[in-house]
Amino acid sequence: MTQPPAVPSPGLFGEVRIGERAARTLAAELSRRNDHKAALLVDATPDTPVLAAAIDALLPGDTLTVVPSGSTTGATLREHVSTLGSWVADRVRVVDTLAETEPVEVVIVAEPFTGTAEEARSTLDGLTKYLAEGGVLSVATPAAPGRTAGAAAELDRQAALHGVGVDLVLRNQAPVRVHRLRFTPVSTALASRLAPAYRPSSVPLTRDMHIDSNGVAAAGIALGLAALTRVVRPKSKLWLVPALAAGPVAAFFRDPERDVPEDPSAVVAAADGRVLSVQRLHDERFGAGEWLRVAVFLSVLDVHVNRSPVAGKVVDYFVADGGFANAMKPEAEHNVAAYTVLDTEHGTVVVAQRTGLIARRIVQRAPVGSLLARGERFGLIRFGSRTDVYLPADAADPLVGPGDKVVGGSSVIARWR
Repeated sequence: MTQPPAVPSPGLFGEVRIGERAARTLAAELSRRNDHKAALLVDATPDTPVLAAAIDALLPGDTLTVVPSGSTTGATLREHVSTLGSWVADRVRVVDTLAETEPVEVVIVAEPFTGTAEEARSTLDGLTKYLAEGGVLSVATPAAPGRTAGAAAELDRQAALHGVGVDLVLRNQAPVRVHRLRFTPVSTALASRLAPAYRPSSVPLTRDMHIDSNGVAAAGIALGLAALTRVVRPKSKLWLVPALAAGPVAAFFRDPERDVPEDPSAVVAAADGRVLSVQRLHDERFGAGEWLRVAVFLSVLDVHVNRSPVAGKVVDYFVADGGFANAMKPEAEHNVAAYTVLDTEHGTVVVAQRTGLIARRIVQRAPVGSLLARGERFGLIRFGSRTDVYLPADAADPLVGPGDKVVGGSSVIARWR
């Protein structure tokens, strides 16, 4: 192969451009790796935001190889890179064909897939040979139904088999879905060298405060109900009820930035709230031996975004059926719960997202095979609930007790021995 795998043209579905937010999402896997790494950007043009996002993600010691799209030339790209200064020019190499490249840790496709399923499958097959062991391929496709001739369905199928992350980017010229695919096994140790991933599912309000996309949707529904009520009953004041509720509903889904401790021996809280219990127990579902469990209750006033307490690889995820008792009561032990099982350098760690009396919806965004950095967002629970962290009892010592207030991603609840 001497040319980049062809990314199908938009045809009668219209042009789909990758904007800055989608570009940053495509480059997220590159930007979160803190070790020296090599990356490959395919189908690039001088003005694509994806090239700028990939360059911004580079650290000293990193390299980026760029292959031009069919609408530009290698000479044009090289001239553009040279204008960005010596720091960039020393780390970015422009080649004319894929045949001039070597396997890398991250491959990014700058143009969205908009063609048929067969074209998408052929393109993916052509790119996988340029992935190093455990490498990640980042690709985008239009998210709206009917915007591709089968490529979106094919990427969904590939994600079910090889996906390690997917993000919906609504703020783009035609919303896109960004898939991250890994086709070969990856070492758990890599997780400890990752920074928390950039997630466009959080909508920024200020530099330090975001709203999860679930909150934006919930507030939109409330405002829609208010508008509908105003139209149906123009003389009534009932429309004020959903209109005034929109603000508190959105605030429930707030997603603040957090400073994650750099101490590698620290285990951080998986959620904001108050510690209900710290106990040693046995649970054969997670393996033999004794477990140290730290249970945290989240009131409706707490931040409900869940974060990984440790760096690790997601090796299992399952949901246990049950009831919806008050999360502060002992009966909550048997509530509906989602269990995320992590493989870490210190052994198995499990995070349980438990429903409560009001909470009936658990969101988990970390598929099996994905790597989570310590303190990285991986899901949320709607309204009052409980989050439990299970640690190997012989490998960790608790640092909190019942009644302590903890902050997700920041408070150290235990320390590895």
